[in-house]
Amino acid sequence: MAGTTQTTTTTGNDARELTTKDGARTSALTTERGSTTIADVVVSKIAGIAAREVTGVHGLGGGAQRAFGALRERIPGGSTNYSQGVSVEVGTAEAAVDVEIVAEYGVAIADVAEAVRRSIVTGIERMTGLRVIEVNVNVNDVWLPQDDEQDDEAAPSRVQ
Repeated sequence: MAGTTQTTTTTGNDARELTTKDGARTSALTTERGSTTIADVVVSKIAGIAAREVTGVHGLGGGAQRAFGALRERIPGGSTNYSQGVSVEVGTAEAAVDVEIVAEYGVAIADVAEAVRRSIVTGIERMTGLRVIEVNVNVNDVWLPQDDEQDDEAAPSRVQ
């Protein structure tokens, strides 16, 4: 990268940027020594984990995604799909995120959505150096505590 100074700046969200001699900004992921490419799945996992950490978020994804995820977790050796309900677009220096959440009943949904945005932006920018330009939060359901109780009653135990 000819013309890149060694000036590293930090944005308000800790995403590192390099400033070129002509004043343009470029990602710290591309330097004189090479470039770093971050896969979409990495960014979507970070976003999914960050969203789940927010108080008031019961889960991620739509109804079918959540049902499949619950089934997957019950299988011995199965694991949690942290990317469930998250889609991302990742460029060389920027990322955009769409996330579907299930909010807990009684929370201020607008506040939860903003907390999800902050958590996702902070997590992605801190861990990857990518600048997050957009986080769209789609609240597609509200979880009630009795929803889990009904699920437990619907599936009787096979073992006594």
